[in-house]
Amino acid sequence: MTIEPTTAAPPALARVWAGTRLFRPVLFLVIAMLLIFAMTQPVFFTAGNIANVLTAAAPLWVVSMGMTLVVVTGGVDLSVGATAALTGIFLAKAVEAGLPAALALPASVVVGAVVGAVANGLFIGWLRLSFFVVTIASMTTITGIVNLWSNSKSFYLTDPLFSQLSGGGLLGIPYPVCLMIVVFALFLYLERRTFFGRDVFAVGGSFSAARLSGIKTTRTIVLVYSVSGALAGVAGVLSSARVGAATPQVDPSLPLLAVAAVLLGGTSLLGGLGSVVGTALGVLFIALLQNGLSIAGIASFWQQVITGVILVAAVLGDRISARRRPSRRQRAADARAQAETRTDATPTATPSAQTQSTGAR
Repeated sequence: MTIEPTTAAPPALARVWAGTRLFRPVLFLVIAMLLIFAMTQPVFFTAGNIANVLTAAAPLWVVSMGMTLVVVTGGVDLSVGATAALTGIFLAKAVEAGLPAALALPASVVVGAVVGAVANGLFIGWLRLSFFVVTIASMTTITGIVNLWSNSKSFYLTDPLFSQLSGGGLLGIPYPVCLMIVVFALFLYLERRTFFGRDVFAVGGSFSAARLSGIKTTRTIVLVYSVSGALAGVAGVLSSARVGAATPQVDPSLPLLAVAAVLLGGTSLLGGLGSVVGTALGVLFIALLQNGLSIAGIASFWQQVITGVILVAAVLGDRISARRRPSRRQRAADARAQAETRTDATPTATPSAQTQSTGAR
């Protein structure tokens, strides 16, 4: 009688390990940094410090989730910092005009979504203009609008709801951290379980192949930049609530740090490949690094230098790994071949069935 070894657990573990391929480097970096700071900084692992780190990282976290979708489509949204400032001013103006804070908060997010769709999505998705030119132009324009609208003045937020949003919590977890968890879960589901998530990856893999396969590419890109604008609006609300005032100052580091977090998480700058799990780890790495350097007494200028070096290293790593992957042209050819194979394999499909299938999407 022989006893056969159990083989169920190793394949499951192997699948989990294989799923970390994209963000494995940043995962190791986060673990190593936690160990280093835990041994060198006694106050690093205190509950108060961890809560401060996560609360401060909430705006970058939500913006980076939206930036992941943008980068997966092969673009970058450089206007998120200006959009966050605009929604903060809108929030203060709306409350000052008599709109209840409970309504002004979601209205600010809607404003961010509209700005992202109109100022970026339509020009990039419909007119096929360069994302770099369009988002820089919208960033410059929105920055000017913010300063004109606010007269370069800050507006205090005195409604108790804002202090509750920044200082309150649920079951001991600060509300910004709760929001981070909800946004992450939503985007993880969006990425892996929805047609929209699959369309985003298809458009990033090959725009022409995605269009030939029946995906509404223009609508997908407009929605992606609308989502990015909406999350920039959420970041603007969180930042304004935390300091208790809406300021016209645009944070120029917000889009750069978001792109750095996305690239550190393994998302390809060429599009078509990425993961929100990796982006979350990238944000944690940046937030923990900045916090650890601050505790160690490193000047903020050196923190900027280190963050810039990390961004260059992330882009360099993406370029090296891109050489090992098929080119976008090759992926487009493969997608066309697969589409033709599927068409040849189902010759009996009727036009009505095809229409119903398209309508279901």
